[in-house]
Amino acid sequence: MQLSDFFTNYMEEISMMLFCIGFSNLLLQKNLIKKIIGFNIMDTAMYLFLALKGYIDGFAAPIINGDKTRYINPVPSGLVLTGIVVSVSVTALMLSLTIRLYDRYHTLNLDEISAAIRNEEGR
Repeated sequence: MQLSDFFTNYMEEISMMLFCIGFSNLLLQKNLIKKIIGFNIMDTAMYLFLALKGYIDGFAAPIINGDKTRYINPVPSGLVLTGIVVSVSVTALMLSLTIRLYDRYHTLNLDEISAAIRNEEGR
């Protein structure tokens, strides 16, 4: 890999770094809200990567461009929009479950919640 390739694909590399940041946040954090934030960072990195792969510089959408040979593929944009809708609903579900866990165990620390569940099962 040459240095010119690095600067050509810098946006894809930024999306991979964002994905790694979100994944490490998801794995290493004990707080449930921080885990949800890490999950959302991973989602955003995937949407950025898909949008970058679907875009071609200098080309336009097939509806706008009269030239039938120079257009961008609209499928990645549709996938990104669908993914955003699904991500918002999954985030809302995770946050509502987190609120329920907090109401029951009065903590957002995953280790403390696991210990409380084990204590309840031991009774």
